[in-house]
Amino acid sequence: MPSIFAYQSSEVDWCESNFQYSELVAEFYNTFTNIPFLIFGPLMILLMYPYAQKRSRYIYVFWVLFMIIGLFSMYFHMTLSFLGQLLDEIAILWLLGSGYSIWMPRCYFPSFLEGNRSQFIRLVFITTMVSTLLSFLRPTVNAYVLNSIALHIVYIVCQEYRKTSNKELRHLIEVSVVLWAVALTSWISDRLLCSFWQRIHFFYLHSIWHVLISITFPYGMVTMALVDANYEMPGETLKVRYWPRDSWPVGLPYVEIRGDDKNC
Repeated sequence: MPSIFAYQSSEVDWCESNFQYSELVAEFYNTFTNIPFLIFGPLMILLMYPYAQKRSRYIYVFWVLFMIIGLFSMYFHMTLSFLGQLLDEIAILWLLGSGYSIWMPRCYFPSFLEGNRSQFIRLVFITTMVSTLLSFLRPTVNAYVLNSIALHIVYIVCQEYRKTSNKELRHLIEVSVVLWAVALTSWISDRLLCSFWQRIHFFYLHSIWHVLISITFPYGMVTMALVDANYEMPGETLKVRYWPRDSWPVGLPYVEIRGDDKNC
């Protein structure tokens, strides 16, 4: 039985040709397209600093996990090791768990929790711990399970889309869902249609997934921050801004907190 640290000890192998450009890097493009995680993570910590001070400093944990995903994914695609696969998938699981804990609206909590966020966080923590242990049993299905969790998040934002008339929130939801759908299509296509992509010498769909999903997370987080503000920050007005400039057609979204100037 190969060591869990050994190159190509994982059962998962993506469509990109292995060791094409280096004897040390199994999947060259799949490895280095994780760099946006390491760039966007620190940027979002800086951009969201005022919001985190008002709402919750656990938001820093979310973005640290975001950067850890980038590092673990680089390690996995560089080695295709079983350990790299598990580290990558477990980091994603804990990122999703942290997002649920911070931003899940109370109206979507299980009824027996009666809207108690502390109890909900405990439930999420226990569920994430159990899921982490289960991830060792059938590692080949982990990625499919993680993507199915994303379906629940899409369901929630679609419910909020129907409720709101806020144009900024509706725009963010639309962009987030489209980005996620295109990213998921790239992931599935690479996984299930690899023979076709190899025939036409196009091995980059999983790399495209990395780039798109690294952009989707900031959009999704800002979307959930606006949704959450409707429930948890009624006295504050959140304005969506874009880095580096609002006027640019493409940018990294973040929120700016403005005091509610309305008089009662």
